Amino acid sequence: MSGIQKVSIIDFKTDNGALYKSIDLFFQHFGKDYNKAPVVLVNHSLTGDSNVSGNKGWWSEIIGSRMTINTDYYSVLAFNIPGNGFKGSKIKKHDDFHTGDVARLFFEGLKILGITELFAIIGGSIGGSIVWEMGALYPSLSKYLIPVASDWKASDWIIANTFLQKRILKNSSKPLEDARIHAMLTYRTPRSFDNRFDRTKNEENNMYNVENWLIHHGKKLNNRFKLDAYIFMNHLLASVDITRSLKSFEQIIKKINSTIHLIAIDSDLYFFSYQDELTFKKLKKIKKNIFYHEIKSIHGHDAFLIENDIMSNILKPIFSQK
Repeated sequence: MSGIQKVSIIDFKTDNGALYKSIDLFFQHFGKDYNKAPVVLVNHSLTGDSNVSGNKGWWSEIIGSRMTINTDYYSVLAFNIPGNGFKGSKIKKHDDFHTGDVARLFFEGLKILGITELFAIIGGSIGGSIVWEMGALYPSLSKYLIPVASDWKASDWIIANTFLQKRILKNSSKPLEDARIHAMLTYRTPRSFDNRFDRTKNEENNMYNVENWLIHHGKKLNNRFKLDAYIFMNHLLASVDITRSLKSFEQIIKKINSTIHLIAIDSDLYFFSYQDELTFKKLKKIKKNIFYHEIKSIHGHDAFLIENDIMSNILKPIFSQK
C-alpha cells in the first residue's frame, strides 16, 4: 500500500456558508512523480478509500505496473472523501456538505500539491458522481472525465434507497450490518445470486448460503467502518446534483472542455444504464467529444469491480494514449 499523506484545506467555506478553519484531506499516490507525469485522479466509492492499487488495493486489477492504468507511466492520486472515517476523519454537521463541496475540496488539494491539470478523473458509483461535480465546476481541469456506474444527479431511485438506508441506520439494533445487507441487494442482481448460490444451504447452521453471504458482508463492513461515516456518505450520495446552481444541465455541459466517457452497466439496479443512455443522447446533440460504453454483466452495480477484462477493454484506448 502506498504511504498515506495529508494536506490541510484552510478556511474552507461550504456552499451553504459553513466555514471550516481546517479540513484534513488524506490521500495516496501511486506510480510516477506527479510533477513530471500525466496525473490520473481516482475517486473512491461509498465505502471505499484511497488505496486503489497494490496490496489490498480495491482496483489493483486495473491500476498498477503494466496494468490498464499503468503506474510505470502515469501518476495516480486518490483522495479520501473527508468524513469517510479514514484516519478518524469526521464531519460533525453532515448537512453542511454536498458532493459539490467534496469536488471543491479535491480541487483545493490538487492546488496545494501544485497540480493544475489532469490527464483523467475516473471514479465509480459516488466516486463517478464526484467526477461529474468536478467537471461541472472545473471545465478545463482534466483531459478526460470517466464516470463509471454513476450519474450527474441523485435520481428518485437513489433518493428512495438512501432514505431507506437512513431509516435502517436510525432504527436498527445492528445499523451498519443491516444497512449493508440492504445495500448488497442493490449492488448485485437476482441473476447474479441465482448463478452463485442456486438456493443451496449451509447445513451447519441450517441457513441458505445467500443469507450467510449477506450476514458476512454486514459483519465485514461493521468491523471496518464507522457508523457516523456511513451516515455521512449516505447523505452525500443523496446530494449529487451538478445543476444545484440552477443552471441547466445543457448550459453546464457546453462549458466542459473535457472528453467524457460514460461507462454504464446493463444490469445495474442502482445507477440504471438507461439514465446514462438518456444523458448521452441529450449531450451528443451539443457535445461531440462524449462517448457511451456499456458493461454487459449479470453482476449489477458491482460489475465495475468484478468484470476487470471488460473494464480494461473500455479503458485501454484512453490510457494507451501517450
